[in-house]
Amino acid sequence: MNRLRGWIFYAVLLLIGGGCRTHTKTEAGVETIDCGKTEKGELFQFRLSNGKGTTVSVTNWGAALMDVSVPDKRGNLASVVLGFDSAHQYRQSHPKFGSVVGRYANRIAGASLELDGVTYALDRNQRNNCIHGGTEGFHQQLFQVDTAYVSADTAVVRMSYLSRHLEGGFPGNLQLEVAYKLNSRNEVILEYTATTDRPTVINLTNHSYFNLSGGERDVLAHRYRIVADSVTPVDSAGIPTGERMAVEGTEYDFRQADSLGARMDNGASYDINYVLDKGPGTLSLVAVVEDPASGRILKAYTTEPGMQFYVPKTDMGKYGGRNGKPYGRYYGFCLEMQHYPDAPHHPAFPSTVLRPGEVYRQVTVYRFETEGEGGSQERDND
Repeated sequence: MNRLRGWIFYAVLLLIGGGCRTHTKTEAGVETIDCGKTEKGELFQFRLSNGKGTTVSVTNWGAALMDVSVPDKRGNLASVVLGFDSAHQYRQSHPKFGSVVGRYANRIAGASLELDGVTYALDRNQRNNCIHGGTEGFHQQLFQVDTAYVSADTAVVRMSYLSRHLEGGFPGNLQLEVAYKLNSRNEVILEYTATTDRPTVINLTNHSYFNLSGGERDVLAHRYRIVADSVTPVDSAGIPTGERMAVEGTEYDFRQADSLGARMDNGASYDINYVLDKGPGTLSLVAVVEDPASGRILKAYTTEPGMQFYVPKTDMGKYGGRNGKPYGRYYGFCLEMQHYPDAPHHPAFPSTVLRPGEVYRQVTVYRFETEGEGGSQERDND
């Protein structure tokens, strides 16, 4: 924590597993919460506010997005991401609520990759494959908090993590930086940068589960629009076949807004990578989701070429919920911005190789609006 700016003074740290204690709140919208020590170091939570009622909470455990509270069409605030009330709960087993996922999000077949003639054995944590960086992926790591501040209308927290050579089996010492930003336009902005000292692969995402009803209902009545004409079909293990399949005439077609209820009643399921209709590296609108009952709208933008649309069928109640209220079945959806799954084994897919001297960059924006608020679906990128 020695790199955190001098405006924070940390007094006595709490014991492992203890509660959190607020130390500092800036007038401009950043609150720092000291949550004590863990076996890996100091645990913190940050609350960002934009002065319009919207708040965001993040923790340095897994660089997880803990909470996004936004108003509905009546002005009532509620959290629209699934998660826990305490930063310490993110240390327990859970389905990666809000975590930054890496070193390689999604799946790598056979839990191995070949790079420049060298074969690397990865952690086998799903059947014979590697998923989300392995059992001890970034979601289980404690990030270094670098700085938290306010600039103009934007509250910011920056974190970093050094992934050592062969961690999870991946080559190279990877230096990763992640920034969370909340601005006055109700945009939650995620910025990732990374460098390496030897050739490696990298594919990062955020694994938030959204529920625009504020956790009051399941997400089957939400209306989804995805800006994509095709998907990368997969086999029974979730590994891409290498093909691209047009969504027209299939259950994956959300080019026009539609709900999930009838589709899932007819046997559809969603854990699939969409090939986004956008230019390489450009920040573009890729999905719009609306909850008609609350009037909340989520517009998602990314620089990534793909997006994993995931709607878990399992009952989320075993993971608890907020304020003691358990989650239920079909209670969340994920918009995981990413490169394609298993790209190291498919040369036709956009490359995920990062070499020394290069910089990995990704920007993803989740913008929240309410019904009748109006405005363009485009955004300024300043």
